[in-house]
Amino acid sequence: MEETISLKEIFEVLKKRILLIISLAAGAAVLSALITFFVLTPTYQTSSQFIVNQSESQSQNTPYDINDIRTNVELINTYNIIIKSPRILDQVIEDLELNMTATSLANKIQVSNANQSQVVNVVVTDEDPTQAVAIANRTVKVFKEEIPQLMNVDNVNILTEAVVAADPSPVSPKPALNIAIALVVGLMVGVGLAFLLEYLDNTIKTEEDIEKSLGLPIMGVVSTISTEDIKPTRGRSEKKSNVSSMRGESVGT
Repeated sequence: MEETISLKEIFEVLKKRILLIISLAAGAAVLSALITFFVLTPTYQTSSQFIVNQSESQSQNTPYDINDIRTNVELINTYNIIIKSPRILDQVIEDLELNMTATSLANKIQVSNANQSQVVNVVVTDEDPTQAVAIANRTVKVFKEEIPQLMNVDNVNILTEAVVAADPSPVSPKPALNIAIALVVGLMVGVGLAFLLEYLDNTIKTEEDIEKSLGLPIMGVVSTISTEDIKPTRGRSEKKSNVSSMRGESVGT
C-alpha cells in the first residue's frame, strides 16, 4: 500500500521541529554575517572607456561610411583580446610597479562593449579603489599607444577616464544578499533535516502507531501510574491500620 502524508501531518512535523529549523536558519545567518564582515575582503570596481572610430588620416579625406563603422565594430573583438594580452599588461605592471603577473592582472580586468557599439568599457576590480582606477586608466593608455604598432591603425580614442569616488562603496561582498541567501539555505536545511529525523524515528508513541505497526485494533489501554499517585494510597492505608490498632487496644482495655 502506498503511504501518503497529509498537510496536517506536515504541519505537525514542522511544529515538532520548529526549534531545530529556527536554530539552523539563525545559525546560518550569523555565520554568513561573520564571514562577510570579518573574513571576506571587500573589492571595488571602476571603469574607463575608449571609442573605436575612423583614423585621423581617413577622417580628413573621406566622410564616415557605414562600412567603416562595421569594420571598427568587428575590430573591437580583436581589441578585447589584445588589451588583456601580456604585451599590454606587462607594460602596465611595469609602469605602476605592481606586484603581480600578467595573468593575475588579466583576471582583474573585464572588457566589453554593447551590441553594435564602438564604445569599449574596461572594468577593473581590485581590493584598493585607488589602484583599480590607476590600472583602468593606465591599461587604456598603454593600449592606445601600442595599437598603432600592433595593427597599423590609429582609430582608438579615450572617451572617459576612471576616477576615484569621494566615498567608494565595495561591489562585493554584499552583506544583505549573503545573509538572506544563508537564511533561506538554513531554513531549507532545517526543514529537510526535520523530515529526515521524522522518517528515521521508528519509535511507537501513540495508539495509532501501534495500529499502523501491528495492523490490529486496540482493545484497551493501561494507564501509567507514577510514584506520586502511589504515595497518597500508602498514607491512607497506614492511617487506616493505625486507627484499627487503636480501636483494638481500646476494646481490650
